[in-house]
Amino acid sequence: MIKFHSTNHSTPDVNFKTAVLKGQALDKGLYMLNQIPKINQEVIFNFKDLNLQEIAFQVLKIILDQQIPEKDLKKIIKNALNFEIGLEKITQNDYLCHLTKGPTCSFKDFGARILARLMEYFLSIDKKNIIILTATSGDTGGAVAQAMYSMSRIKVIILYPKNEVSDLQRKQMTTLGKNVIAIGINGKFDDCQKLVKTAFADEELEDYNLSSANSINIGRLLPQSIYYFWSYSRIVKTMDEKVIFSVPSGNFGNLTAGIIAYKMGLPVERFVSAVNENDEFPKFLESGSYHSIVPSRNCLSSAMNVGNPSNLARIFDLYGGQIDENGIIIKNPALNDLRSIITSYSISDSLTKETIVDFYKQYNRIIEPHGAVGWAALQKYHKKNSHQTGIKSITFETADPAKFPNEIISLIKVEPKLPKSLENIQNKEENPNPVEITKYEDFKSFVQNKM
Repeated sequence: MIKFHSTNHSTPDVNFKTAVLKGQALDKGLYMLNQIPKINQEVIFNFKDLNLQEIAFQVLKIILDQQIPEKDLKKIIKNALNFEIGLEKITQNDYLCHLTKGPTCSFKDFGARILARLMEYFLSIDKKNIIILTATSGDTGGAVAQAMYSMSRIKVIILYPKNEVSDLQRKQMTTLGKNVIAIGINGKFDDCQKLVKTAFADEELEDYNLSSANSINIGRLLPQSIYYFWSYSRIVKTMDEKVIFSVPSGNFGNLTAGIIAYKMGLPVERFVSAVNENDEFPKFLESGSYHSIVPSRNCLSSAMNVGNPSNLARIFDLYGGQIDENGIIIKNPALNDLRSIITSYSISDSLTKETIVDFYKQYNRIIEPHGAVGWAALQKYHKKNSHQTGIKSITFETADPAKFPNEIISLIKVEPKLPKSLENIQNKEENPNPVEITKYEDFKSFVQNKM
């Protein structure tokens, strides 16, 4: 049975069920696989003959190593991944993968929906209830809210920066009610994340059975590796063919899932980690010195406004290093190994806007700000590696353009079509902000008195 350790290495190893229900280790570290299982290259190549649900089962079955009976795992996956993925060929070798076909039109639907059903499964076995604390920079909150809405054993509290999410992103969290409470704060995503992490480590809240649905929860993160295998299998022609993935990166869960897929055997030429003006990671790769950005910079690609990404702890761990929750390096990872597989570029807001305009003019397609950051970074990579020819690339489009109508209309004078799921919430009444939080004690008091 595969066990999971804390990236801070100060708590005992746990099984998958405990890692999922705890969310974060008591020492404030993130749970990580003790060893990463391998998938045979022939099996990966033959994923081309399987659909999304079948690939998901093959990948998760190997990771979970019989910790969930196969028939139950198949049921969880079938119930969760009841939507499609879009894959568009943009140039001869460059593809755009639309991870936006789920109920909240965000790539977060993959991890959130599987995590919700994993939690429901484990809680039903234990006959227990749980309170989910989630910080969001935009899309995670809506995906978690929708995935866990009306689940009888789960209550959800979502913290979001009230001035840095779009109207539709906010409404996906604030119009539900029942077991979902959304709290907007005057601050940044990093402030929301700090409140959540502090609560997890607060011994006075231990009896409240708190957990997370952010990508800090390994049960939210691992399912994201599925779309790496799926998208790869749809474009390669030969076994062992390598591809480039351009990954819009905020809290770095998306990139971490890709690296896990790579360590499992997925043939990858290079990950392009595309960040906005929060450029702490590309600077780290370049210099070997890490400095978090406090406060994080507010950019057009709002879901990526993260100045101290949580999942760097896992990336460091995967390469023999250690960084704590405050961004303090305990031990540097194998930098040369990191640099050999990851290139990272910071994309300014001005270049993001330019990319949205140019993409529409050149390809007659609308790309939203986060995907535009990914596409712009890929072009930078191509320019610096012009000697590489014939290698295919996949850029992830992580949110539907309709979530950012004002920005899209102002740039290309075209209103993006509203998916039905977003249309349904547009005129729904929002629940008022239940509490003003200015310090941790306000949040703690709310949990103790209202939950």
